[in-house]
Amino acid sequence: TRLKALQTQQQLGMQSLSIANSASGNVLSLFRS
Repeated sequence: TRLKALQTQQQLGMQSLSIANSASGNVLSLFRS
């Protein structure tokens, strides 16, 4: 069960990272235009 919890935590972390990356990319593109 501990392994599963760690895996889900890693997945959530990766998802939040990708979301933050896409959000910052959108902001940057807004500033560029």
